[in-house]
Amino acid sequence: MIATGGKSIYGASVGILMLDARFPRIPGDMGNAQSWPFPVHYKIVHDATPDRVVRQGGDGLLGHFIDAARDLVADGVDGITTNCGFLSLFQNELAEAVPVPVVTSSLMQVEMVNRVLPAGKRAGVLTISASTLTEAHLVKARVPEGTPIGTTEGGQEFTRAILKNELQLNVEMARQDNVAAALALQKSNSDLGAIVLECTNMCPYAADISEATGLPVYSILSLVTWFQSGLQPPRW
Repeated sequence: MIATGGKSIYGASVGILMLDARFPRIPGDMGNAQSWPFPVHYKIVHDATPDRVVRQGGDGLLGHFIDAARDLVADGVDGITTNCGFLSLFQNELAEAVPVPVVTSSLMQVEMVNRVLPAGKRAGVLTISASTLTEAHLVKARVPEGTPIGTTEGGQEFTRAILKNELQLNVEMARQDNVAAALALQKSNSDLGAIVLECTNMCPYAADISEATGLPVYSILSLVTWFQSGLQPPRW
């Protein structure tokens, strides 16, 4: 066998553009490398704080993300994702800037989830910040108009700790916030058939949400696992 080179890194087909954050990355969070069943390659986008991306629309950061995406491609990744659902705003620009597939947001799977649900059922979105999740974010991710939106805003721990980039996170209180928000979303939408987690930091609570609501729950982990399976299909 003759091996051929050309890349700096091999085996990590997915490159992840990371926010510049310091809050805990617990198991299940996509920023915790142990959450993945395959190797990934990270690149921090400096100055891209949670508040600046989620509450300020990523103003002034597009160039930073493009540069970081190009660095990941130069390192050898075969596809790129991000660790914030609000970065759907940059989907088109990032896809145009690099020669590999790009999936910026967990929101991009809402339309696909709708297609597999029983007749009369639809997916809803659970977000960390409904007050700043705009129509533009949803349109860029092709989320169907009228999709129900629930949020952890107003909870006791999760939204505050993540968006204020705090060094400590009360995991059980954050779990309670996510479950309570999901139950509220379900209660107000009798046709809810599944929940898509916008926020990548919600992934550790997906099983709790599913157990509490009895619904399928989809996250950035489910989307990127599907994404990676096409970038690097298993050989049988």
